[in-house]
Amino acid sequence: MKTAKTLILLLLIAACTSPSKNNLQDYMVGSWETEYIKIEYPTIQKSDSSYVFEDDFSKPNVGRAQSLYKKDGTFSAWFKQPDGTKVGESSGLWKTKGDSLFVDYTYQGKKVEAWYIIKQTDTGFNGTVIYDWDGDGEFDDKLFMKTKKITK
Repeated sequence: MKTAKTLILLLLIAACTSPSKNNLQDYMVGSWETEYIKIEYPTIQKSDSSYVFEDDFSKPNVGRAQSLYKKDGTFSAWFKQPDGTKVGESSGLWKTKGDSLFVDYTYQGKKVEAWYIIKQTDTGFNGTVIYDWDGDGEFDDKLFMKTKKITK
């Protein structure tokens, strides 16, 4: 009986001291791979036309969008080609507040500062953000991404 109580106490202590899934700052540290992305453009480049971009990275022989978030608040992101080479690498800064992830980076000469709402899942997270992805000056484009944690 005393051994069972000690074991339960140790498990509780370990649960309280290990990084919590609810602590987004700790949760984000590590390597990630985007499995799916969808961007809805309600007025693509200020036109009256809408457009939806979707990409499913789970298909075989396609590039993989990957990223690495470090404890020091820096991150890097890239596309990993089917042959293993990295292309389109960029880096920047990140931080969290509540359920939000803020990223600040430059990609293809464009400065990006975006706040994602993050919903943690069993295998990673889902992220959503409204941003000016088409560069028309209107922050009306909605991005949704499904991402999984990976080990290297």
